[in-house]
Amino acid sequence: MTRADGRAPDRMRPVRIRVGVQKYAEGSALIELGDTRVLCAASLEEGVPAWLRGEGRGWVTAEYGMLPRATAERTPREAARGRQSGRTLEIQRLVGRSLRAAFDLRALGERTLWIDCDVLQADGGTRTAAVTGGFVAAALAAARLVESGVLAASPVREFVAATSVGIVGEELLLDLDYGEDSTARFDMNVVATASGRLVEVQGTAEGEPVARETFEALLDLALRGVARLVRAQRRALGRHAAIVGAARGGSGAQGAEAEAGAGAG
Repeated sequence: MTRADGRAPDRMRPVRIRVGVQKYAEGSALIELGDTRVLCAASLEEGVPAWLRGEGRGWVTAEYGMLPRATAERTPREAARGRQSGRTLEIQRLVGRSLRAAFDLRALGERTLWIDCDVLQADGGTRTAAVTGGFVAAALAAARLVESGVLAASPVREFVAATSVGIVGEELLLDLDYGEDSTARFDMNVVATASGRLVEVQGTAEGEPVARETFEALLDLALRGVARLVRAQRRALGRHAAIVGAARGGSGAQGAEAEAGAGAG
């Protein structure tokens, strides 16, 4: 099949990650995945939730939101409605779980790392973009702890990224945009580490069940996509990529950016 943007089935949308985009955040990243754009900011706080006090471990958590005109039609702010939607709660829990998988919480100490993910524009894949960009922001915040001497070694153990796959018609597609996601007969979000270990898999069939061999083919396709995103994360972090799983780090290259063509690296 021919995709709307001309991509091959196994190609990603262009990926661009810019860091240092917010002045006050300990780490920040703007990720652009095709026409989807998500701003991610990391904030460090001393102390942990009450239920973790005295345990000697830190906490990583996330909040997610969407601007009213991130979509084709205006969506009222959830604050104006007085409550978060079930979708919002689901996504921010996913982002939090995904980023905790990247951290050694004991090495973080009794500190909380907040990751705020705000969707500026949505064209499919906002939750996977939030995980991927959120990791970059979190890694930069961890680098600041190392550079300032607060921590001797980075608490970040491994790169984590996320992408989507699905079946549209009879074709297996990587990195679904909104049009593809809304017509897919099976779609799946996959969060994984740079070493290929799975953090979370969310998949749903719309009607006809999917055979195991098809599921495994989709999973393989998703893991190839995650590997490409990890390369984009490394480029965005530059010299700070060395803090992942290492004792050295830096404060974040302001204005650095990583770009990847459609499906490239």
